[in-house]
Amino acid sequence: MTLQECYQALEGDYADVSARLPSERLVQKFVLKFLADPSYELLMTSLQGGDVSEAFRASHTLKGVCQNLSFTRLHLSSHALTEALRGGSADGCENLVSQVTADYRQTVNAIAAYRDSQA
Repeated sequence: MTLQECYQALEGDYADVSARLPSERLVQKFVLKFLADPSYELLMTSLQGGDVSEAFRASHTLKGVCQNLSFTRLHLSSHALTEALRGGSADGCENLVSQVTADYRQTVNAIAAYRDSQA
């Protein structure tokens, strides 16, 4: 699997990230680091614990990382969740959380497949 194929699988924008980061090696480095990013886990833990402020912060961080890496699908869903949490309540966010979870799984599965193909 190529890095471009990975971006297709996660529904991202490889051309956009390539314009932002000067080399494919640098893109690869940050894409692979995403697997260790704690933002999604913090988001889920915070929501389960009822800490909406921390959930907002985690969602905002996830959104920013996805925007910087041009993970378009996950960026859009995490952006929607961030805006919903901005008001300080998680009421009515179940569908948004489900979408972020689905998009996150799609993203990490594509990255893991890419990583494994490079081994």
